[in-house]
Amino acid sequence: MSFTLGPSILFVPADRPDRYAKALERADAIIIDLEDAVASVDKAAAREALIANPMDPARTIVRINPAGTQDHDSDLEALEQTDYRTVMLAKAESVADFDALKELEVIALCETARGVLSATSIAALDFVVALMWGAEDLVASLGGTSSRVDDGPYRGVALHARSSVLLAAGAYSKAVIDAVHLDIADLDGLGAEARDAAALGFTATACIHPSQVAIVRESYAPTVEEIASARALLAAAEGQNGVFSFEGRMVDGPILRHAECVVERAGLREG
Repeated sequence: MSFTLGPSILFVPADRPDRYAKALERADAIIIDLEDAVASVDKAAAREALIANPMDPARTIVRINPAGTQDHDSDLEALEQTDYRTVMLAKAESVADFDALKELEVIALCETARGVLSATSIAALDFVVALMWGAEDLVASLGGTSSRVDDGPYRGVALHARSSVLLAAGAYSKAVIDAVHLDIADLDGLGAEARDAAALGFTATACIHPSQVAIVRESYAPTVEEIASARALLAAAEGQNGVFSFEGRMVDGPILRHAECVVERAGLREG
């Protein structure tokens, strides 16, 4: 990817150019959305706004409409008039959906049953730089009505899709973005999901409101205690051969890699 994907990525409707700069000030990157955030009658105006209001292409992703639609073709025509080269393909379902995108850096949004099942083959494409999953379109594609149980957590099929996309991205060393948290007021729930995402290896979490950005950043950042513990463990590993014990815990290769990941995240935070 041409830019480092920070933990917080904020969606902004393409037909609201007045929000572009404000969103970019808040988040690590923005997704200017030409798809679901824009009504059909406003999509042409949204493309005009995209062209007329350039943002930093090193921190901007453009979500384009699904392959096989007229809006998809029109989105690509608009992109040619900009400096943006990182796009998010909505409702990606097969390798064939990417035929017109080979000259771009693509984030594949696997948010339907077909998309989740095709995540591994999609992740294998060289120009696909990241994957993201989406819960609501997934459940809609199944004929369902809710991705979550009444008290908040995801239902099993949504968790399965989340894991499938994470594994597909990991298998090909691609970045991976966790789905949006639709309940804007539920910052505690967002924080719990973002901490879980960071622990599992997600690169970032997508946000739909500026108030979510700080929570996501805080949740992805290791604590001072976690950083100190990881550094102490790595220091203790110097000169060791194979498995050893540290503070009453067995340490081998995977445990060292966990500690290295904590230090890497700390470096991103400090940088």
